[in-house]
Amino acid sequence: MLSTKEPSRQVIGYWMSEKKSQKLNWSEFASVCKENGLELVKLDLNEPLEMQGPFTAILHKLTDIIALAMQGDAKATRMMENIESFLDAHPEVAVIDPLPNVRQLLDRSLSYSVIHSSDLGTIDVFTPTYVELTSSDVQENIATLSSAGVKFPFVCKPLVAHGSSNAHKMSIIFNEEGVSDCKPPCVAQTFINHNAVLYKIFSVGDDHYVVERPSLKNFYSCDQETIHFDSHDVSKADSTSALSILDPEDSIGDINMPDPEKFARIAEILNKELGMALLGIDVVLENGTNRYAIIDINAYPGYDGYPNFFGSLLSCIQKTIADHSSHLAEVSQEGNPDDSGFDTGYSSDEKKKNLLRGRVHKKTMLYGPGNTNCTSGS
Repeated sequence: MLSTKEPSRQVIGYWMSEKKSQKLNWSEFASVCKENGLELVKLDLNEPLEMQGPFTAILHKLTDIIALAMQGDAKATRMMENIESFLDAHPEVAVIDPLPNVRQLLDRSLSYSVIHSSDLGTIDVFTPTYVELTSSDVQENIATLSSAGVKFPFVCKPLVAHGSSNAHKMSIIFNEEGVSDCKPPCVAQTFINHNAVLYKIFSVGDDHYVVERPSLKNFYSCDQETIHFDSHDVSKADSTSALSILDPEDSIGDINMPDPEKFARIAEILNKELGMALLGIDVVLENGTNRYAIIDINAYPGYDGYPNFFGSLLSCIQKTIADHSSHLAEVSQEGNPDDSGFDTGYSSDEKKKNLLRGRVHKKTMLYGPGNTNCTSGS
């Protein structure tokens, strides 16, 4: 039995690390929610969720736990089994964001594949050529890189995008000799020169905001030894890495200002394609062509520099609940027994649950272009 709470109250169960809670000043968001008729309740993933609800929606940042569970960690596996069994039993609960959709972003190769097969090509946005490396044989990997069209230099990234500090340990490989520095399983992605400027699109449902961040300087295929780096040391708002300082010969010349409408379309397309509301999308502008390249994407980012983040998040939660309620009503209609006279073997309630499960796991969340603010990160 679910614990008894005031039925008219909308209760949002949430889970995130204590570090992220403090970074986002979550106690302040709890006050914002309360003022708008929502109650925030932190989930205890070590205890049955049945006794902690009922919940109207669940908001989470479970990426590290999901990644650990995928790697066989027993404690993380139990936590995920706890929340997934609860959601399976309660498809009426809205989820931000659906767990299957979040999972696909934890595998960099899979997430790049989703981006590549999306409608981004219709607006001349691309993801650099990439390939997953699984072999420890250097010559085999060189052949794999060539077959996939991955050029030197390329960035070597861990396959799993979350779960440990190693997920951010990357390398720049300049030549065939450097391929031995790749540590499979990993993803090799052709490096796109972009004058050390990265644009991060923070997406929150219908809203988005763009911040400018430092990035890697221009690199070229040469005899240089492999460069190892931590992406957190390069592209944070306050990063001062030497890898972000352009070489004297790399004259920037006329600076091409990014197009806010292009960012809006990128956010809209990926929200729809991934079926997710909370995204961080890393975009660079390729030198020479000024084409937009998506080099990474992650779930529920830090939102550093996003003005009125709580307002956007509150709107996102409210819209998700409203949309989910509409789906419930629609499914209720679809789940009514038909007049055929045939016994299908399912009760009306079972039909509804099966239909709802389909709704939860399909990519049905559509988000508009949001606002088009663009500013430098602070």
